Order: sequence, then C-alpha cells, then structure tokens
Amino acid sequence: VKTAESKITNLIHLKHTLELVEPLKAALRSCNAQLLKAYYNSLEDTRFGIMLEKITAVINDDTRYTKGSLSMRTQKCFAVKPNVSEFLDIARRIYTEIVDDIADMITQLAEKYSLPMKTSFSSARGFFIQMKADCSTLPNGQLPSEFTKITKMKNTYSFTSADLIKMNERCQESLREIYHMTYLIVCQLLNEIYEHIHCLYKLSDIVSMLDMLLSFAHACTLSDYVRPEFTDTLAIKQGWHPILEKIAMEKPVSNNTYLTEGNNFVIITGPNMSGKSTYLKQIALCQIMAQIGSYVPAEYCSFRIAEQIFTRIGMDDDIETNASTFMKEMQEITYIIQNANDKSLIIIDELGRGTSAEEGIGICYAACEYLLNLKAFTLFATHFLELCHIDALYPNVANYHFEVLHVRSSAGNKEKIAYTYTLSKGYTEEKNYGLKAAEMSSLPSSVILDAKEITNHIAKQMLDRQKSTPEMMKQRATYQLAVRLVQTARNSRLDPDSLRVYLKALKKKYEASCPTPGKNDEQ
Repeated sequence: VKTAESKITNLIHLKHTLELVEPLKAALRSCNAQLLKAYYNSLEDTRFGIMLEKITAVINDDTRYTKGSLSMRTQKCFAVKPNVSEFLDIARRIYTEIVDDIADMITQLAEKYSLPMKTSFSSARGFFIQMKADCSTLPNGQLPSEFTKITKMKNTYSFTSADLIKMNERCQESLREIYHMTYLIVCQLLNEIYEHIHCLYKLSDIVSMLDMLLSFAHACTLSDYVRPEFTDTLAIKQGWHPILEKIAMEKPVSNNTYLTEGNNFVIITGPNMSGKSTYLKQIALCQIMAQIGSYVPAEYCSFRIAEQIFTRIGMDDDIETNASTFMKEMQEITYIIQNANDKSLIIIDELGRGTSAEEGIGICYAACEYLLNLKAFTLFATHFLELCHIDALYPNVANYHFEVLHVRSSAGNKEKIAYTYTLSKGYTEEKNYGLKAAEMSSLPSSVILDAKEITNHIAKQMLDRQKSTPEMMKQRATYQLAVRLVQTARNSRLDPDSLRVYLKALKKKYEASCPTPGKNDEQ
C-alpha cells in the first residue's frame, strides 16, 4: 500500500510540475539576459507537452497536491479519471458510501446525546469524533459509555466507538483496493512516458537556478549589498554574515578581510565563542555569492576567482577527544592538501584538537608550511598561539584576532568576558583561557598559582626561541613593500598626484617597519 501511495503521489507531483512549465515560459519570454533566454529555449522542449498530454488523458484535470492528510487521500483515490477502469469506479463508489455513512453516524450520535460532535480525521487514527465542550456540561462530567479511546486536550475531546472502528476497517479495506488498481494504471502510464523524462533533469536545473537567482535578487534589493569586483585580491570592507543577518535580532558586527598574493595566509586567534568560526563561514559564503553573480553583504568587496573552495570548519564548543574525530580531521586536511592549488580559497578551523597539544601544534605547523608553498588564499583559525610565531619565518603570514573585553561584576570579585566580535591586527592577548576558567571554579588557589607559574615559564622559553631578529624584520618589511608596489602597478586607478602621495606613505611605512640600526651597523 505504501509503495502504491508513493507512486500515485509522485505522479500527482509530476502532473503539477508539468502544468507550471507554460507559466514559467511566459515569465521568461520577454527576458533579455542570455542565461534566461537559454532557459526559455530549453523550456520549448516538446517532451514536456507530450508527457502532460499522456498524463491528463488518464488523470483528472483538477487533481493537485494539497495539504491535509484527508484531502490528499481524496486526491489519490480519485486521481484516475472515471471509465478508465470499471472495477476502480465500483471500489470508489463503495469508499464514498462508507465515508458518507461515517458522517451520518456521527451526526446521529450528536443528535442522540445533544452534544456538539463533529467528524475528524488523522492518518494515524482514521476517522474519529471530536468535540469541544466543558466538562461541566457532560452528564455526570463524563462521556456516554459507548465511547472509547477518549483523550482530552484543554476543552477538546477526541474519541471513537466500536461501530466507528469497524467502519474505519471497512474504509481501509476499500482504500487498499483503490490504491492497488490505481497503482497498476499509474505504472502503465509511467512506462509510456519514461522515454521522455530526460528533459526533467534540465527542468530541475532551470527551476533551482531561477529560485537561487530570485532569492539573491530579493536579498540584494532589501539589504545593503554591493556588487563585487574581480581582481587578484580578496578585499572585503566591513563585510558581514548574510545568514546571521536574517536570523539575528540585530545586524551582525562587520569586519574587514584582505588577502593578496604576497599576504595570502591569515592566522586567526581568539577565545571560544569570540566569532572565529562565524567569520570564516562568512568569507566562504561571500566568495560563493560573488562567483555565482550575487551582490555581497559589505560596503566594498573585490575577489579573486577561486577554482576550488576548501573548508574544514570546527565547532567552538566542541571538545574533540575521540580517535574517530581526529581521524576525520586528518581525512579532511589530507583532501585539502592533495587537491589545493594556487587559485584555491582554503578555510581551516580548529585543526588538531582531537589529539594532544604537542601533536596538534606539530600537525598544524606542518600543514601551514605545506600550504605556504602555494599561492592559495588561506584563513587558518586556531587556539594554538604557538602557531602565530610562524610569521617570523614567512613574510606572507598575517596574524589577526577577535577582541574581547574583561568586565567585572557589580560585586567586583568576579570577572567575565564580553565579546566584541571585532577582528583586529595581531594575535590575541587572551592567553590561558583554561586558567581563567579555573579561577572562576572552586579549585584551590595554590593549585591555580602553581599552574600560572609553570605556564609563564614555558611560554617565556618558547617566546625567546621564536623572537624575530632585526634582519628578519627588515626582510619582512622589504617583502611587504614589494608586494604593495606590484599590487599598485597592476590595479591602481589613482591619478599621478594621488599616486605620489600613496607611494610616499608606503615609503614611510617601510621605514617605520625596519629596525633602527645600531652603532656597529652604521659603521
């Protein structure tokens, strides 16, 4: 029975879909865009008309998909036109008589007991009786004894009777016969139209693309989106998350993004819940929106065409500890490394949290060094602050972090974090999140002090090993200057005077970035 119902329902859906091809053609007829013209030409396919003609020869014209289980049951029962099958017509007459008898019986019961009973239906119970009444209006506060399976929700009673149960069984038996005979007719009809169904794949593509374009057009019209430019730079000025904007009570915090060939690797740090994952998803969504022709949620934006977009997004509140989770991480990063190229956009979030800190840092560092050999644009969010010092070795690495504020409670004895969701230059100063959480717990103060001393000692040792030398700082400044000059030569639209001012500013920034030479260096 379920197979028959499913097949009949699918045919009703198909009929309804094919009936909408002509209205869709009419909507596209006067369009000038080449894409929409191509869609209109695709809808001219004669196979749509052939299939609809064959279906309407067997299926009633007014058969539609409708909401409501009883309404849809009726549509399926009477989907096939009269006189197609004599036995089907007889079975449907019997079904109709049973349904009428059920309605008459409930009307008689309502008159017999002077109660406001009405016929109701659900797919689980079939036909049953429903009544809205206060308990005080019933004789002795109870329903008559012939009613069974009584349920009450507020002032609404639902119940049945032995006779109604028997009539439901007869109704179901009649329905099974109807579905079986309808199923045989539908299968025969589908066999006749199978050779024409390939055009439905194209129709699916057209409808889904039009739906997406309409959604983007609607969003662009009602929101402050801008048209993207396409260059060799990913630059987003005050961009925000397009979905978060729709579901949040207020507009999301806007942030900037800037990646170039010479500054193509960004490491993002910050405490849990500070906005890292949301920001990474925002970048991916904006890139996709731009490449498929949509406006983008930002004040200004320019994108480099990405041949692939790779994402490995973690969960801020997910403490990954089991081996299967770690293996999933490894599979994801392996896929990225094996398939990424110079034109990829790579977004990685929380890599290495499924193993020990030492192994996690090692895996992240090795993955970063491999990706740094590519010219792909990479955004890498992490809690491993040790990873931030890789910028001392690679001048194309930039560190950013999400700022947080520390607010004391009114009592003044406890401190909590207020999230700003604002992205700023440099790596986070918020270190040792675990220690801060421990301070707010009931751990003994001696244990917390001991943990702080050990942590500070280890951090100082690592920092001493990773400090940049003056020569490294000069090389980095030179590299950044060269990158900016190349970018200016490629993309600048400044007039000569403005260009002169910009180049002078670049020179000052370069001089400020270089360490001041000592006496020995001057000699």
